[in-house]
Amino acid sequence: VQLQASGGGLVQPGGSLRLSCAASGITGSINGMRWYRQTPGNQRELVAGITSGSITNYADSVKGRFTIFRGNAKSTVYLQMNSLKPEDTAVYYCSYIVPGRAYWGQGTQVTVSS
Repeated sequence: VQLQASGGGLVQPGGSLRLSCAASGITGSINGMRWYRQTPGNQRELVAGITSGSITNYADSVKGRFTIFRGNAKSTVYLQMNSLKPEDTAVYYCSYIVPGRAYWGQGTQVTVSS
């Protein structure tokens, strides 16, 4: 399984970005996918997840501002980020979850700054 993340960039506080993560090489049914983020010196933290049945969950810090959803191609997952704050600045990673392991994308930088 390979994951290609894109959509990061520089945005002003209060702005929006949409990240996308396209998974390839999947055989069988589609499993859950997640977005994580990481800042220098800190552990990677879970931002949002979506199950194979499209049940979603979010970190408290992003609830009401971020939305995770699947595209028409179920192997593509998006993270719509609204009302961005400087503390959302991080490298964002997507992951594809299968029993026993997780696959990771290369990360995309999101910078929220005026």
